[in-house]
Amino acid sequence: GGGSSTRRVTFEADENENITVVKGVRLSDSVIDRMKEPSSPSGRSQHRSASGGVNDEELKKRIAEELALERARRDSEAQKRRLKQEQMYVRDEFGRLLERERISSNEHLTRAILRERAATEEERQKAQRFAKQLEEKDRELKKHDAYYKEQLARLEER
Repeated sequence: GGGSSTRRVTFEADENENITVVKGVRLSDSVIDRMKEPSSPSGRSQHRSASGGVNDEELKKRIAEELALERARRDSEAQKRRLKQEQMYVRDEFGRLLERERISSNEHLTRAILRERAATEEERQKAQRFAKQLEEKDRELKKHDAYYKEQLARLEER
């Protein structure tokens, strides 16, 4: 907060009586205007005290409060930027993860299709072998049938 801050802020006037901020501290226009008021320390204090205006301590307190507000605003903006960066990072990571999952699932699907094709081909070859064996058995049975018919015909002739 503004009251308990131990940070020292130093500034100096340049040749045009403009205020130069040291150490990168930004001041609002109202603070700069108040700081541009008569620069003699004794005159400033006497003038303000006589008119019931702001004394040096109050001015320092206001400056510290405004600096604290400015610091809080910068911190908030920095936090918003970090949050946006983190969101973009998460979105990118999520996209990469989805892409890996898609590739992986495509690979699994491709492997399953290849296994199924191989199994189908194996079944087709097995069916062809069985068909050949069946034809062979059928030819054998026909041979045996012809042989026995011939034998039966011979026996009947005798």
